[in-house]
Amino acid sequence: MPNSAVMAAYRALADRAGEARAAMDGRRVHIHVGSATCENAAGAADVLDEFRKHIAASGRTDILLRRTGCTGLCSREPIVSIHAPDRAPVMYERVDRDRVHAIFTQTIQDGSVVDEAVLGHEEFVARQTRVALRNSGVIDPEDILEYVANDGYRALATVLDKADPEWAIEQVAASKLRGRGGGGFPTGQKWAFAARSPQTTRYLICNADEGDPGAFMDRSMLEGDPHSVLEGMAIGAFAIGARRGFVYIRAEYPMAIARLEQAIAAAREHGLLGENILGGGFSFDIELRLGAGAFVCGEETALIRSVEGMRGQPRPRPPYPASSGLWGQPTIINNVETFANVPPIFLRGPAWFASLGTASSGGTKVFALAGKVQHTGLVEVPMGTTLREIVFEIGGGVADGKQLKAVQTGGPAGGCIPASKLDCPVDFDSLSALGTIMGSGGMIVMDQDDCMVDIAKFFLAFSQDESCGKCTPCREGTKRMLEIVDRITHGHGTLADIDKLERLGTLLQKASLCGLGRACPNPVLSTIQFFRDEYLAHVNEKRCPARKCKQLILYTVLPDQCVGCTACARACPVTCIAGAPKKVHEIDQARCIKCGKCYQVCRFNAIGRQ
Repeated sequence: MPNSAVMAAYRALADRAGEARAAMDGRRVHIHVGSATCENAAGAADVLDEFRKHIAASGRTDILLRRTGCTGLCSREPIVSIHAPDRAPVMYERVDRDRVHAIFTQTIQDGSVVDEAVLGHEEFVARQTRVALRNSGVIDPEDILEYVANDGYRALATVLDKADPEWAIEQVAASKLRGRGGGGFPTGQKWAFAARSPQTTRYLICNADEGDPGAFMDRSMLEGDPHSVLEGMAIGAFAIGARRGFVYIRAEYPMAIARLEQAIAAAREHGLLGENILGGGFSFDIELRLGAGAFVCGEETALIRSVEGMRGQPRPRPPYPASSGLWGQPTIINNVETFANVPPIFLRGPAWFASLGTASSGGTKVFALAGKVQHTGLVEVPMGTTLREIVFEIGGGVADGKQLKAVQTGGPAGGCIPASKLDCPVDFDSLSALGTIMGSGGMIVMDQDDCMVDIAKFFLAFSQDESCGKCTPCREGTKRMLEIVDRITHGHGTLADIDKLERLGTLLQKASLCGLGRACPNPVLSTIQFFRDEYLAHVNEKRCPARKCKQLILYTVLPDQCVGCTACARACPVTCIAGAPKKVHEIDQARCIKCGKCYQVCRFNAIGRQ
């Protein structure tokens, strides 16, 4: 039965937001400065300060200076956008104090464009489909009324007005939303498990313990649009019948934590969290729990133990958290991106959301595009978009004109996809068929200079270091695998070692206690599958084709090129190069530490490297 009191309360709040927007729109010129952790690291705080000085000095009262979240194009930050009547908006990149002066005097005062500062590669934004990131870089994340003015909390009001938890779960199920934290389990199905539980005390947890190297999707969403996550959590809580929720967030995210705390306080103040939300009789509140950075706490049962105050270690499943989780009660855990996708499903309908993706995976996916690519940053694309489109059309291709070798997805538990598979659609099932995972959304581009054996060692070392140690397959298996890969990169490997890696990796996939242990062999197994020739070169020829494995690089003096300038001998830290001035020099291979200093300082190309 509809609850008319809810919509009346929401309309009153929306009216206040509309008045605030009208007052804001009364200013003729709007200056938006991206202000998130990444933007501030690039100098956004100085940019804001400089704009304030120029506005004060000009005496103008028709200018509105606003902070927004991250725009996503990390390689071009700080990014500033100017909006003025009768002019097309213009975005500027890599803005510093000097550029602020040029932008203020030319664009704001005179109406002209500072051509050399205009944001390049607009395809990065234009080719994306933003759902989870719909407000990031657009609204002030610290102003709840601005969120409401952009249809914020209307989805929650719609759900509470409908007053039917089963209907809410059906809408999410029909959208084909799958968990964006890595497992890809259907969200509506997971919610239904908890809702059907006979226990009446239930909990909801948002997993913001983002631990993948190079991944920053959750941090950016929380810094740029925290209310979308809180609204998604409130909808999920109503659907499963939870009155208490938690955001488990890394303590290393101080800005995200601060903005979350502010957002929670503002939501309580406006009757959107706490007792009797929007007058509809539903009560739900959210607390923060700070994680200490343990990678294993991204696994849901380990996360639950950490929230309970115990050491974060996984436990066997079943029972699954949806039936027995936090303090033994039914508990739903979804990650930041999953909850951020929930409000748009109710605003635009589950059919619209499902149409964005593939037959089995609805909606979009946010990736942290990093590595050897022209334009790094956050990319949100429909499920099923190919790797080629992401890397070349959105990311601008491989940096420095080099050849793409592989794309690694899924963080340390993901696999490496070779360039020959670039037309693979990005969805849960297609990536799994290639021996990798989507994970939370890390995507690292590698070029011709990367050694795939070394890459596998890097990710395996991370997983071995982060293993909680509870189960023997993961604790001992990762250590043994790392020892073998390290042996291969030092030139001491054998063909039998490659077979051992495959057997050990398969064992870990079958016998490890949790999903992290089962997935951690992926980087090794996928590189053996697609780049076996590199392993064979390391083993049979004692050679690293990419010249990355230091112990396998051989530096020699080329007699026909050496003029005896002595630069190499003077640069060598272990004095292993001998030779008189104007005479051909020689490297003592027994003492050489493979530092490459001789190669770097030689001006006559007289040092060979192989």
